[in-house]
Amino acid sequence: MVGALSGVREKPAPTRVLLIEDDDGDAFLVEELLLESGAAVDLHRVRSLTEAKAAVPDVACVLLDLGLPDTHELAGLRWLQENVPSVAVVVLTGLADEHLGEEAVRLGAQDYLVKGQVDGHLLDRVIRYAVERERSDSLQRQLRAAQIYAEENGRLERGLLPTPLVADEGLRVTTRYSPGGQRLLLGGDFYDVVQTADGYVHAVVGDVCGHGPDEAALGVSMRVAWRTMVLSTRPSTEVLSVVNQVFTHERYKSNLFTTLCMLSIDPSRTAGTLHLVGHPPPLLITGSDVRELKAPVRTPVGVGDGSRWPSCDVELGDRWTVLMYTDGLIEGRVRDERRRLDVDGLIELVQDGIAAGLQDEGLLDHVISEVRELNGGDLDDDMAVVALSNG
Repeated sequence: MVGALSGVREKPAPTRVLLIEDDDGDAFLVEELLLESGAAVDLHRVRSLTEAKAAVPDVACVLLDLGLPDTHELAGLRWLQENVPSVAVVVLTGLADEHLGEEAVRLGAQDYLVKGQVDGHLLDRVIRYAVERERSDSLQRQLRAAQIYAEENGRLERGLLPTPLVADEGLRVTTRYSPGGQRLLLGGDFYDVVQTADGYVHAVVGDVCGHGPDEAALGVSMRVAWRTMVLSTRPSTEVLSVVNQVFTHERYKSNLFTTLCMLSIDPSRTAGTLHLVGHPPPLLITGSDVRELKAPVRTPVGVGDGSRWPSCDVELGDRWTVLMYTDGLIEGRVRDERRRLDVDGLIELVQDGIAAGLQDEGLLDHVISEVRELNGGDLDDDMAVVALSNG
């Protein structure tokens, strides 16, 4: 604070520079030029690329002689670019090899200098500019990577988080999705809701084990396969068999699996058929009553026999909400206790929301907010939630 008030600025730390030069006379000249110019440089010298490999990760700039004993022409530059791309490189050439300096710049070196045609101030300036250009180039690379990341994330999002295809105006669909652990990239959770020409409404939520772009891509392929088969009005067992086949073929590791819950609501909107494939049961909300919808649970997609898909007919009643979710919603902690929230804890949160007069979006937002508060922050696992309401 005193230094700031008096106008005194701390000197920046010297730039760490590695000189790769086998000729003692040329190395001595570089050292003397930098010393004479008063450059803020911490110079370290090695005689070969082999020696440089241990030292180069700790420097900001490399002065690279193209005539080293263990490299040929631009081979040293290529090694540096492949192994330490964040280091600025200034190439040193002889007068006869000036064309190699120009080629080096085209290949990505920040600059080149011809030995014997440079003074200390020019050398100092070239080093500083090279470091700044590399920082600028690095920032541009990061921005481009972030742009590509966002574009890929957008494509995955469109695949995992579709617009429900429902024509029945009496049926309300509310969805929520959140990647776990504050990740920007979507995970493998997915959902979909589709109404077919026969009046049935089919809903699915699924959870590919693991996190990351590979799992997200698997989730997209499964959801698209599911929607395609459903719109083709195929029987639910055939739908799930094809989804299982797609997953088994597309997964990149043999031990991956997916849990899945599928509900098909008949045109009367009072009953449906439920499949639980290694997945938590949905909740049925009727008035103030909240209970699980039970069904036989088979092993997850990708495990066991892919032709047998047990189901259960479920009664919904006249006015109802079905809450379907992935296990990220129920696996959060309950404050400082060691136990998880689990289905019983979720039922209590839903009942509290209903008692407060909440429904649809308000109810989902309340429940998710309470789950996060109990967990003490964002959930570790991805979370997909679908609420279907009638009446």
